[in-house]
Order: sequence, then C-alpha cells, then structure tokens
Amino acid sequence: MEQIKVGITQGDINGISYEVIIKTLMDNRINELCVPIVYGSAKVAAYHRKALDIQNFSLNIIGDADKANLKKSNVINTLDDNIRVELGKSSPEAGKAALNSLEHAVNDLKEGKIDVLVTAPINKDNIQSEEFDFPGHTEYLTQQFGQDNETLMLMVSELMKVGVVTGHLPLKQVPEMLTQDLILRKLRVMDQTLLQDFKIRKPRIAVFGLNPHPSDGGLMGDEESNIIIPAIKRAKEEDIMAFGPYSADGFFGSSNIKKFDGILAMYHDQGLAPFKAISFDEGVNFTAGLNIVRTSPDHGTAYELAGKNEASPTSFRNALFLALDIFRNRQEYQELASNPLQPQNKGEE
Repeated sequence: MEQIKVGITQGDINGISYEVIIKTLMDNRINELCVPIVYGSAKVAAYHRKALDIQNFSLNIIGDADKANLKKSNVINTLDDNIRVELGKSSPEAGKAALNSLEHAVNDLKEGKIDVLVTAPINKDNIQSEEFDFPGHTEYLTQQFGQDNETLMLMVSELMKVGVVTGHLPLKQVPEMLTQDLILRKLRVMDQTLLQDFKIRKPRIAVFGLNPHPSDGGLMGDEESNIIIPAIKRAKEEDIMAFGPYSADGFFGSSNIKKFDGILAMYHDQGLAPFKAISFDEGVNFTAGLNIVRTSPDHGTAYELAGKNEASPTSFRNALFLALDIFRNRQEYQELASNPLQPQNKGEE
C-alpha cells in the first residue's frame, strides 16, 4: 500500500510539542507506517533535542511535501531561523509561529500533498490574530474544511468516545445554544463517524442531560423534557440508536461506559473533564464530520514541563496512529459504498 503522508504542525514552540513529536518519531517503525512531515523549523527541533539531551535523531529538511523522503521523518521550514525559543513562556512570536505552521499544513492538505493532519498543542491566547479568531483548532478547521458540514469534537480512547454538543463556549451560553436540531445534527455526525471512521455497525450512543440528575422530572429545569428527549426521539426515527438522557456523574461512576460506543455530552467540561481524568495520558482529540482527517493529543502546551524531558508522547503517538486508522477505514468504507454487491440474475451461477 502507498504510504500515508502525515502533516504534523509544530504547535507552540515554547511548550512540549517538539518533545512529544521527537519522542514519537524516534521510533523507526513509524517510517514503515507513514511519511511524517513536520511543519516548523529544523533549528527549533534541534534546540529542543539538545535541551532534552536526545541523541541520534534528526529530521530530513525538505522544501516541499512532494519532495518528502519516504523512509525518513521530514521537516518543512515555515519559520525564520532567527525565531527565539523561550521554554515555558507564552509569547506573541510563538503564537505567530504556531499559526504559520498550521496555515502551511492546511494549504498542503487542501492541495493533496499530505493525506492527514496531526496538530500539536497551541496556546489559544497567543495565537489570536486577524487570521485566527477562533477558540481553537476545531473551529478553525471547520471554517477551512467544514463548508456546510456539521462537525463534532470527539475525544477518543480505548475505553470511550466522547463528543460534545457545545464546545469552546462560556458555560452561561450553553442553555440558550441547545436546540433539538443542534443535538440531532451532532447525533448524526457521531453515528456516521462511528460507522465510517471506527467500523462500528449499529453504534449505540448515550446522551447526557443538561441538568443534575436530568432535572429530576423538571425540578431543576425543563431542557431535558423540551429539548433533549425530543431530539433523542427524532434520532431514533432516523434509525440512530440514541439513548438517554443519562446523568453524567452516575454514568461515569457505573459500568455504562462499556455498554455504549459513543457518548454525547451537552457541554465541554461535562464530557471532557471525566474523559481526561480517566484517559488523559492516552486520549486523542478527533474532529469528526470533516472531509479530511485531523487528530491531536488531548493535552495542552504544558509549559511547566517544557525542556525537562518529562512529557509523555503517548497521546501524540496515539493521535498519529488514529489518523492513519481513520484514513484507511474511510478508504475501505468508500470502496464498499461505491462497489456494492450486485444481485445476481436468476439462472446465473
């Protein structure tokens, strides 16, 4: 099979991005599975490698993704060599460098020069600019690739897959944003991604309530009766196996996790706080619903660990592997969809 070209954005140069990237790509078996292409700086990579006292590793410098060495890990220089690394600090320069890397990788993805995108962590504050006025990667990539598609932030681990109806949004705005249509659209995306991207037939989806104990029959709100339950019923009418609403605290405290293929939470921390408590070191952030594959580790820049050789690459490594798996699963799904078994005529053997 043709090797998959994986575009890797450098994220914040003052955080742990280069550490987890280097530690992942040091395993030569990665080069048997894919062609990694880092969008960043060979000089910055060397700086981090020296700070971490990592020996016998280097990136192959290329000027274009089309020129990638298929047997090595590559880097495209998207930064000025004079860029200053300040380990553990947020800086405007680091924000600009992160955006520069992201823009180059996105352009190559649009042009088909790379097959999938793995984004290293950014600082959502220092990256803000006229070109990037978004709460995070998910919203930016939705604007770049989403078109009219609904997208879903999906956190993935071996134990569970958790999506959120409302993502990077102030908590006080969540109730007014929730509608039957929005929940139904998110359920459609989750159902399709579980089927197409994760090869799960007839996926079962647990839906959370908004209020504690899903409002206890209306004692603490009416969002369940007026919005969430009707949305679940509409989903079932479309043959989506959605169940609930469940109470988040009771759900994560029971064996229910093992009974469902996906979980749909109403807001960011309702789903992501327990997910990261359980799967922080290995979880992956996947943007479902896009026509391209993008994954990311589930952690941030971790400035406090920068340059100390203490950051675990597990989440980033899993993000890379998941991107490869989803890319192949989509290819297989599209092949099956485009070549359905034709019924034989009577009398044919």
